Amino acid sequence: MPHPARPTVTLREVAAAAGVSVATASRVLGGSARTVSEENARKVLEAASELRYTADVAARAMRRKSDSIALVADDLTTPSIAQVVAAMERQARTVDAFVTVSAAGGDTRRQLETVRTVCAFRPRALVITSSFAATTAYGARLAEELHAYERRGGRVVIYGDMDAPFDAIGVDDRGSARLMGAHLAATGHRRIAILAGTRERTFAAARTTGFLEGLLGGGADVRDIRVIDCPVSRAGGYAATSRLLEESPGEFDALMAVNDTIAVGALSACRAAGVDVPGRLSVTGFDDIPLAADVTPRLTTVALPFAEIGERSIRLALTVAGRPDRPGVRQIVTGRLMVRQSSKAI
Repeated sequence: MPHPARPTVTLREVAAAAGVSVATASRVLGGSARTVSEENARKVLEAASELRYTADVAARAMRRKSDSIALVADDLTTPSIAQVVAAMERQARTVDAFVTVSAAGGDTRRQLETVRTVCAFRPRALVITSSFAATTAYGARLAEELHAYERRGGRVVIYGDMDAPFDAIGVDDRGSARLMGAHLAATGHRRIAILAGTRERTFAAARTTGFLEGLLGGGADVRDIRVIDCPVSRAGGYAATSRLLEESPGEFDALMAVNDTIAVGALSACRAAGVDVPGRLSVTGFDDIPLAADVTPRLTTVALPFAEIGERSIRLALTVAGRPDRPGVRQIVTGRLMVRQSSKAI
């Protein structure tokens, strides 16, 4: 027995679901030159996706491309991505464009569905911050979707994955982390615990490798270094450090975290356990989020130029595309060592 046809969703229904006016929904979905706030654009796009308004949007969008630059991010809650998005928005405004933002939440299926929906709105360009492996079945489907979007005149930029077959901006996590490892080794640290995050996070794996290379190159012994997996969060850093201080008191002279959020959790755990930082234990992070300079003691870390990354992403996304088979543009940024009060020479 045939399935009943899905009722046609109207623009008024999308506007009601998004909590905006019909005029605002029309500007977002009809490719109007008039700008809409980032928050309202996001609400309209999400409502259109949930109500399956994609086909109608695609038909309307055939008239012209929109003035939007779409960002599909894995996680919008991190301080680092917030800085990237803010810089993207500022740069986009210089060319009368605006940035729409969607989150995939670390779910590969949701990422693919989000990309399909966003591309149906025909944005001027698409920036993806979460990485994918084109060799996997999922990665191949996503790459096919993105290539189809480029053939229709769109531009794709990947932030963070240099192996994807598209223009990309990446961070030299390994080389930047090597700076921190070398610094701790040069300041006399030999017994180190690395709070390494989770193994599936490619940035965490690269930073852990860089830490080890810097430490070993500076004279540390691999037998005196312990690598500890933990959730990439403040709570993860707190729990891992609390266990370490309870199980191995006095065994280490430094804790190295693969990002500042984990390091802030480690500092809190040290404070709760009465462990003086840096008198008894040095603690370092990575990223240089705004909080890193505000905690006590101020955090020694590796600063990444997130504002520059956001601006570069937009500039690259707005360049004129070359031949489809041209080699992808590869831009690399490197971190800078920021020595503050949470570490000292021993």
